[in-house]
Amino acid sequence: MEIQQSWRVRLSFKNATILVTVLNVLAALFLLQGFLSSRNSLSSSDYQLSSVLLKHIKESEEIRLAMQPLELIKRVKEIQQEVYAEPETVQQKDAKQTAAVDLSKRLKDLHSANDAASFKALEEWRKRKMERARKRELDKNGTTTTTSQK
Repeated sequence: MEIQQSWRVRLSFKNATILVTVLNVLAALFLLQGFLSSRNSLSSSDYQLSSVLLKHIKESEEIRLAMQPLELIKRVKEIQQEVYAEPETVQQKDAKQTAAVDLSKRLKDLHSANDAASFKALEEWRKRKMERARKRELDKNGTTTTTSQK
């Protein structure tokens, strides 16, 4: 009977858990030591292989960079900048035209709603604005033609 009780003391759940934990820790240490030792122990052939591989990678990168059509890329960027610059001038002209159309519509609306005196004042104001706009346009055209003739 004494033999069975001594085994029960030795093989309790607590002792079994401790034994399994110790075995797990030992296995983890063994695996960790194996991983660390394999990283630190590079042989000279491994080092030469990695240097050859690095040279090959550098050469292939240089070849790839040399094969890029740099002039074509620059020209494409210039064309893209030109394309983006041109719509701005077109948009400015469109904005002026839409403003003029909007102003004429407003004047027509005011003509139907207001009396003759206010309409006459608005017409005079519109004529002055149109004359100023024409003068500015002529000044711009005059300066551009004189600069282009030089």
